[in-house]
Amino acid sequence: MRIEIRNLSKRFGTTIAAHQISFRIDTPQMIGVIGRSGAGKSTLLRMINRLTPADGGAVLVDGVDALALKGAALRAWRRDCAMIFQQFNLAPRLDVVTNVMLGRLNGKGLFQSLFGLFSDAEVAEALDHLARLDVADQALKRAEALSGGQQQRVAIARALMQRPKLILADEPIASLDPLSAEAVMRALRAIRSEDGRSVICNLHSLEAARGHCDRIIGLRAGEVVFDGPVETLTDAAVDEIYGGEAQSGGEAGPSALPDPGPTPRSDIEPQAAHKQAAQHQPERALMRNIG
Repeated sequence: MRIEIRNLSKRFGTTIAAHQISFRIDTPQMIGVIGRSGAGKSTLLRMINRLTPADGGAVLVDGVDALALKGAALRAWRRDCAMIFQQFNLAPRLDVVTNVMLGRLNGKGLFQSLFGLFSDAEVAEALDHLARLDVADQALKRAEALSGGQQQRVAIARALMQRPKLILADEPIASLDPLSAEAVMRALRAIRSEDGRSVICNLHSLEAARGHCDRIIGLRAGEVVFDGPVETLTDAAVDEIYGGEAQSGGEAGPSALPDPGPTPRSDIEPQAAHKQAAQHQPERALMRNIG
């Protein structure tokens, strides 16, 4: 699958979140997108997946503009373009293997989706993904009982259950401890090296980007200021991306952009004040994002 991002742009009010971002992916790659908070990293991934509407530009997938897709074609693109979020977005009260199988809902009819009907082959596939990510022994536990690193690996298994052609990971290790973060990055790297799928991963950590990515795209104030192989990411290039305030462990400096507005429910953890009402929210959010 060849992907060309062409002049992708987005504005929130008077603030430019993305300005004519362009790049191509001709062969499977592990791409790290880096930059200060507010540089437009999450906005970029959300526009590619169609979670955030773009103001202009195109996302060409084998010559077809994904931004123009509607109905069944749009659902197919979201299936082919799996999204992994920082906050995992698992259904906490469901067991792990069921959470993984929810990745197949996009390819099912309404009746099967409503009643969660899965075949023996799909159960076996889900268990295979969990085994690959070293969490098969957690398959029958509730998702809420797992550690953060384990939950993120379950989220990756759910994304693989979609049988995607492209993986988008939005800050997948930002809330994890170093050991868990390393395990997640190795899992994403394996998707690229073993499966031949491209992975675009937003990262706070320069160390993680340099250690696991083939290619780095640096954003500053919504514009691409660096795009090249990871070995060409010099200290001068890092200074250009971060404005001379980069730290090896992550980003520095205040957010350059205002809050772009309400975040889709799929990214919001239930608040304690609404705990009882929110218990079903992750399931509903997951259904919306997959569909």
